[in-house]
Amino acid sequence: MIITVGIIAYNEKTKLGLLLKDICAQTYDHKKIEILLVDSMSTDNTKKIMETFRDKNKDEFFDVKVLSNPKKTQPCGWNVVLKNYSGDAVVRIDAHASIPSNFIEKNVETLESGEYICGGVRPNIIDKTTPWKETLLLVETSMFGSSIAPYRRQQGKSYVNSLFHGAYRREVFDKVGFFNENLTRTEDNEIHYRIQKAGFKLCFNPEIISYQHTRSSLKSMIKQKYGNGKWIGLTTSVEPRCLSYYHFVPFLFVMALIFCTILACCGFPLLLEVLFLLYSMFDFVNTVSCFTMRETKIQFFLLPFLFPLMHFAYGIGTIVGIISIPFWKRSIKKQKEQE
Repeated sequence: MIITVGIIAYNEKTKLGLLLKDICAQTYDHKKIEILLVDSMSTDNTKKIMETFRDKNKDEFFDVKVLSNPKKTQPCGWNVVLKNYSGDAVVRIDAHASIPSNFIEKNVETLESGEYICGGVRPNIIDKTTPWKETLLLVETSMFGSSIAPYRRQQGKSYVNSLFHGAYRREVFDKVGFFNENLTRTEDNEIHYRIQKAGFKLCFNPEIISYQHTRSSLKSMIKQKYGNGKWIGLTTSVEPRCLSYYHFVPFLFVMALIFCTILACCGFPLLLEVLFLLYSMFDFVNTVSCFTMRETKIQFFLLPFLFPLMHFAYGIGTIVGIISIPFWKRSIKKQKEQE
């Protein structure tokens, strides 16, 4: 099986080189690996890294191409891959990820066993071990701080609603079509919904492992959570059925907090007190759980304050997204008219 590896990158000079080394270390026959490197108009030397890799390794692999994504967004980048790949299957890998040497081999084994789509576990990692980065890693890896998505949790082989770093046989996109370019962060949820609607199953295989680098600063993590929440809000106007209930938990929490605060200001504080008590209990239990995962650092005592920050950022993002729907749709319409 010829398998295409698609990598979309924007200003990823610090991580891209490490990922390309991981690809060179793959145990799967390199002559059966096509690599498509898509630059989303980077302003650093990301494209130069891609071109250097292509020039040095084009004879080692089935093919290595460097392509451009003038529209910059992730779904547009993946559509560039889908319009240019030659393999029997394509696997998408984030530029700020890391993969073990058997990653492609395990994906191919799963596809050749009769599956059309597969993916696996996605543990979070940090690029440098410091007490603060370990604290942010705990926030990201905790179920309370992230989500219950199956690719975040080790489990047996099963069929799921969404995958991370998925591998897809050519027949899938031939039938389903391209990514929705209007969705910047929820494009995978939406296309996985369409894939299942078309009759395909998404196979989760825990033997397939890839790693995602956790944001290295609190500011970037809050920004990420806010952006994720905002796109959940916007996506409700496109295809709400592609989203799971856990996507809306922070939104419901923030809305409940607002509602209970209004009642408290009107002289009815009981609901706010109950909400505060329940959340504090969950916050405390999950903080204690995080303390048992690693050797205790003084920064870990910030966890009870970091968890609500993430939830507020995500929930407020969803509220902003929902409010922004009419303006967002108007901008899409205007953009299509200009095209």
